[in-house]
Amino acid sequence: MTAASGIRTHAPKHTPRRWPLVAGVTAIVLAVLLGAGITLLNGGAPLAIDAAWQSFMISTRSPFTEGLALFLNSFGGGFVAVLVVPLSIVGLLLFLRRPWAALFSAAAALLGTLGVQVLKHLFGRARPEDILVHSDYGSFPSGHTANAAVIAVTFAVLFPLVWVRVVGVAYVLLMAWSRTLLGAHWLSDTVGGALIGAGVVLVLWAFTARWLEAERRARPQAQTPD
Repeated sequence: MTAASGIRTHAPKHTPRRWPLVAGVTAIVLAVLLGAGITLLNGGAPLAIDAAWQSFMISTRSPFTEGLALFLNSFGGGFVAVLVVPLSIVGLLLFLRRPWAALFSAAAALLGTLGVQVLKHLFGRARPEDILVHSDYGSFPSGHTANAAVIAVTFAVLFPLVWVRVVGVAYVLLMAWSRTLLGAHWLSDTVGGALIGAGVVLVLWAFTARWLEAERRARPQAQTPD
């Protein structure tokens, strides 16, 4: 507690760090194993569920669904996803006077992008042939879905509210749907993307939980000091 303001800024003694580390490492390992299984054991060919899901997605294409998917394609990837969205989130958190949260968000976005690119170049899986958009090298994992998972888990960590988690899950699922509807990814690519994105954030949280929790708990008390 600071003498000047009476605001508690110390971290709680029992900030959970073990389970995020275990869960995050598990998610990353599963993403790597999935990619290895697809490319090394299956030659990068679509799994049975990939082919079935892709056929179903193609059958549901319409001007409305394609329009929504194309919007998510622009919002969830490229310049917007790599710079505009992360910087906007950082700006929002700084406005809320949560510098640790802003740093956490920026680091999560950077590490998520790096993780995706490492796996893309490691496995080099070919994309579906019936693709409607231009995409970069490597189908596994889905970068758009990974970015969505990074955002969803980051907000779930920083704002531990039920509705935030529900919206986050819905956003990840919607992004995964859009990638497969556009033929940019196989279904298993989106699973890998969600795993690597969520895993990176959870591992980062395990090492920063102490400061994030202290900062979060200090904010309400700043308005009602002891």
